[in-house]
Amino acid sequence: MEKVNLAAMLARFDERWSPRIVGELNGQHVKLAKLEGEFVWHRHPDADELFLVLEGSLLMRLRGGEVRLGPGEMLIVPRGIEHQPVAEGLVQVLLFEPVGTLNTGDAEPEARTVRDPERL
Repeated sequence: MEKVNLAAMLARFDERWSPRIVGELNGQHVKLAKLEGEFVWHRHPDADELFLVLEGSLLMRLRGGEVRLGPGEMLIVPRGIEHQPVAEGLVQVLLFEPVGTLNTGDAEPEARTVRDPERL
């Protein structure tokens, strides 16, 4: 067992919309990501997805509404729900999702798809 310093892990990369794996448990990846601007509309047909904002302001667009998240706030997007994350400035998030979940979900092929996230 090793502790993980999230701030130190976030300092190791600058790429936006390119999640990094920082842990794994019970078939789930714990990922960190830096976001900026709009992402693609997508869904994960077989996976719930947790977003925990560590820094910044994240707007989650949903068909029929939206949710704004600030530091220390989280949102679970249930499987099959179409969503579009929008980072208002630089946003740092922790993600929790099943191993193998593509960041762009069903929006493939998509230039922002990260098929094999780096493990920090």
